[in-house]
Amino acid sequence: MSSLVIIGGGPAGLSAAIYAARANIKTFVLYKDGGALQKTDKIENYFGFPEPVTGAYLLEQGRAQAARLGVTLVETEVTGIEYADEGFTVKTIDGSYPAKAIVLATGAPRAVPKIAGIADFEGHGVSYCAVCDAFFYRGKSVAVLGQGEYAIEEARTLLPVAASVTLLTNGQQPPEGLPANLLVDTRPVAAAAGDDKIGRIEFTEGDSLAIDGLFIAYGTAGSADFARKLGAMTEGSRIQTDAAMATGVPGLFAAGDCTGGMLQIAKAVHDGAAAAMTAVKHMRT
Repeated sequence: MSSLVIIGGGPAGLSAAIYAARANIKTFVLYKDGGALQKTDKIENYFGFPEPVTGAYLLEQGRAQAARLGVTLVETEVTGIEYADEGFTVKTIDGSYPAKAIVLATGAPRAVPKIAGIADFEGHGVSYCAVCDAFFYRGKSVAVLGQGEYAIEEARTLLPVAASVTLLTNGQQPPEGLPANLLVDTRPVAAAAGDDKIGRIEFTEGDSLAIDGLFIAYGTAGSADFARKLGAMTEGSRIQTDAAMATGVPGLFAAGDCTGGMLQIAKAVHDGAAAAMTAVKHMRT
C-alpha cells in the first residue's frame, strides 16, 4: 500500500492524519515535538471545550485519536526529502520513509539567529538552501551556521561541491559522527560582514573567518525549507498553496501555520483535513 507521510505532529498534521487514516491510507506522522501548542497553558477559543484546556492536553488527545485509527506516530527529526518520479523519500536521523504524497505541517519557523549582518546579506552570499544554491559555490569556501542534524545534512550537500565547508556552532558543541572533511569552529559568532556580498564571519573574541557564502541551518528544518528544496513556491517563510492545500509540486501538500494566514488551531485543523483529502485523491489517481 502506498503511504502518506505527514511531517509535523501539531493540530494540522494530526488532523491530516486522522482524515487520511479514515480513508484507508497508510499514514505516518513524523514529529520532533509539540511545537508552540505544547507550551500553551490555556486555550479557551477552540470549539467543544466549555472550560479552558492546555495545548499539551489537546496534543495528547489528538495523538491518541490518530493512533486509534491506525496512524503510525514516530518521534524523530526529519533532515531532508528527496523527490523522484516514483515518489518521495523522507530522510530522518533514524532512517528513511518512502511516500507517494507528503503533507508539510511543521508550523511557523523559529526565528533566524539574531546575528548582525545576516539579514543584510540575504541573497548576497547568505542562503537558506544548500540544495538550491550549492552550485554557485563550486570551488569556494562556505560555512554552515548551526549545530544540529539539519545543519549536518546541509553540510553534506555542500562538501562535494565547495572547496571547504566549515560548521559554525556559535558556541555550542557539535554532535558526534561528523563527516571527516567537515571543518568545525565552535567560537561564538558576532557578525556577518563584507562589502557588496558576504566576505567573512566575525567572532566575538575578535578574530574572523573568510568565506564566500554562508548557509543558515539553525535549529531544525521547517516546512518552508523542505518546500523550497523540492521546488515549491514560497513567500518568505510561507508556503504558497491553492485552496486545496496543494503546492506546485505533484504530491506535495502543506497545512497549518506554515501556509500563513490566521495562526489559530481552528485554521490548522481545517488545513490538515483539506490537505489530507486532496492527498488521498492524488494517491488514488
